[in-house]
Amino acid sequence: MTAEQLDKTYNPKQFEQQIYSSTEPMFAPNNTGGETYSILMPPPNVTGSLHVGHALTYTIQDILIRYHRQHGYDALWQSGVDHAGIATQMVVTKELEASGVDISAITREELIHKIWEWKDKSGNRIVEQQKSLGCSAPWDLSRFTMDKEFCAAVIKAFVALYKEGLIFRDKRLVNWDTKLMTAISDLEIRNEEEEGTLWHIKYKIVDSDEYVTIATTRPETMFGDAAVAVHPEDGRYTHLIGRNALIPYANRTVPVITDKYIDIEKGTGCLKVTPAHDYNDFAIGKRHGLDVISVIDKSGHMTFKNVPEFLQGIYVKKARKLLLSKLAEDGAVVREEKITHTLPYGDRSGTVIEPLLTDQWFVDAKALAKAAVEAVERGEMKFHPEKWVNTYLEWMRNIEPWCVSRQIVWGHQIPAWYGSDGSIFVEEDEATAIARAEERGISKDQLTRDPDVLDTWFSSALWPFVTLGWPDDDAPALRTRYPTSVLVTGFDIIFFWVARMAMMSLRFMKKVPFRDVYIHALIRDSSGQKMSKSKGNVVDPQDLMDEFGADALRFTLAFMSVPGRDIKLGKDNVKISRNFITKIWNAARFLQFKETQFCSELPETVTGKINNWLIAKLRKFQQNIDQNIREYRFDYATRNIQSFLRDTFCDFFIEAMKLHEDERAKIIAGKVFVEFLRISHPFIPFVTDRLARSLGVCDSLLMLGPDVSVLRVSISEKDEEEVDQFIELLHQVRSARQSNGDVDGEYLALLERQRSWPGELNLVATRIA
Repeated sequence: MTAEQLDKTYNPKQFEQQIYSSTEPMFAPNNTGGETYSILMPPPNVTGSLHVGHALTYTIQDILIRYHRQHGYDALWQSGVDHAGIATQMVVTKELEASGVDISAITREELIHKIWEWKDKSGNRIVEQQKSLGCSAPWDLSRFTMDKEFCAAVIKAFVALYKEGLIFRDKRLVNWDTKLMTAISDLEIRNEEEEGTLWHIKYKIVDSDEYVTIATTRPETMFGDAAVAVHPEDGRYTHLIGRNALIPYANRTVPVITDKYIDIEKGTGCLKVTPAHDYNDFAIGKRHGLDVISVIDKSGHMTFKNVPEFLQGIYVKKARKLLLSKLAEDGAVVREEKITHTLPYGDRSGTVIEPLLTDQWFVDAKALAKAAVEAVERGEMKFHPEKWVNTYLEWMRNIEPWCVSRQIVWGHQIPAWYGSDGSIFVEEDEATAIARAEERGISKDQLTRDPDVLDTWFSSALWPFVTLGWPDDDAPALRTRYPTSVLVTGFDIIFFWVARMAMMSLRFMKKVPFRDVYIHALIRDSSGQKMSKSKGNVVDPQDLMDEFGADALRFTLAFMSVPGRDIKLGKDNVKISRNFITKIWNAARFLQFKETQFCSELPETVTGKINNWLIAKLRKFQQNIDQNIREYRFDYATRNIQSFLRDTFCDFFIEAMKLHEDERAKIIAGKVFVEFLRISHPFIPFVTDRLARSLGVCDSLLMLGPDVSVLRVSISEKDEEEVDQFIELLHQVRSARQSNGDVDGEYLALLERQRSWPGELNLVATRIA
């Protein structure tokens, strides 16, 4: 192809978008039957925009895909978008309310229609941002978790699990959002430390003048108490064990019991046990067979049952104040203790989350986890870094039933129909459910479908195999690409996503979903603080790309991905990477100025010690990058890229070229520089492709494999060692000159040594020293 003169200044805005558009048709897998390499893209929320965590994940995945594509693999980066149930419904309902629509007045079907309209209009913003970053995914193969085929697969999986007894309906504690009126997952909660109060309140012991004092931050839940618990070895209360305590204003007594969960040193050592409104209390209640009494309703108000009349129907916070006022008036408040405690807030609603006892659908995660634990123990699924294995296994071995139902409309509606007699029919479609009901004498009119939808994480757990064609076992992608090669993700969703994909994949595919799991670090601001909108320290990756270019951001993120260490990201980091890329640009301009030959094949034997030395260093550079990729050491890889370009190629070889004009060196320089661009391409695809085009090499380095003419060159290890020694001596001379200016001894030694060197080294030594 025709070469073109490079601009004097590196300006990524001038070419990044054009480079991406022209190479996008090459992102598709070749499907030639060769060795496959496949990565699942963690599907971003349809409501989402690119944040730095996304940028890190996608950069690493794209490096891996581009590298394996270059090396001849049939590479697939399976992209897609998650419907993000609660998040999407909230966005749309807010927009509708802002336009004057009364949400309570529209039907379920109308709201779902409005959400689909919004999705088609505004739901793919993040895909455009992914393209800006350089993500080389075949977008025409992208999946959406609410697509017709995906929905059918989700329903099929639910029904299969139900009929095996692995999904069940039960009344249990869940995280309840009183504003959104739905159960939510732990990942949708943000825990915040706040100043609070621990109230010490007296409960009278029945048939005694004694009292026990309990310490609580939630006095309003006392009407749901089922016991007062003390530690069995706490001598202060031994004489009260088995007695009964009277709950103030409730006209009800509860037993004093013992449980080793109780912390003798915490509070008063007496715990009010409220199974319906606290997870730990629920566990104590199960161990002791205690009643479960709800006193807070789904809207966050006190119930009309089990609660004194003066608190019935009142919002929780107001009820707390009224109750404390009355308790204090009656002398039941012993003291108030100021504390710092953690409160759970709904990430989207901003309201305090209530542990609430509700009827929900659950997955028997413990039963599914067994195979997922064993697979990791056998080494079928490996974690990188390896330390995350213990985190995974700890979670899996202590897993609880997984609540998968949500009280919203956007999502996969649960395929369950209820008969008028309380019977449940779980089937893949309504017609089958009706037929089963009629077999039991229940007519269609007596059936009601469950209005709830499935937790978004349920469909996400099926991502590894549904995206490849399941439940069609003969789907080509499923047969050739499952299990996939590697999953790249953050540590915060090892349990929410990685573990659940492992469980579901082993159930439906009988194999792990991926062979490797690479866990990357958390990105913080430049001071090491966690990024948050409230702190005003959120770094927008789009802003960084606009200012420095996508390659600079990619290189920075890879460079800073040190295993086990959080990334402290600031503008200065990205600026350093931009400066390094500018050095690559300037090296290309110099070679162009020297009329370097970039497309000539190398002879089988290369003459000249420095030329041989450069070829040897290029081979080691390639070997190092290969090893870095295998070991997921992207930090090492970027350092190797820097070192080769800066130290090996620019600071020595190009300087030597300036002093010792040689046509052979121009051929070597051109060929080695093109190989450097090819090797670096997965990390910095835009600038490498731009330079390859401008130098007349090729349209894209995307699928360009290693140059065989470089690999077949015969080189001398002796030459390499001699030049290395020569460079080391030059460094010593330069170091002495910089430190104290006294170089007489070193310079004389250099001159003495250089007499025995061949012409090119002799000349370089004389001029450089």
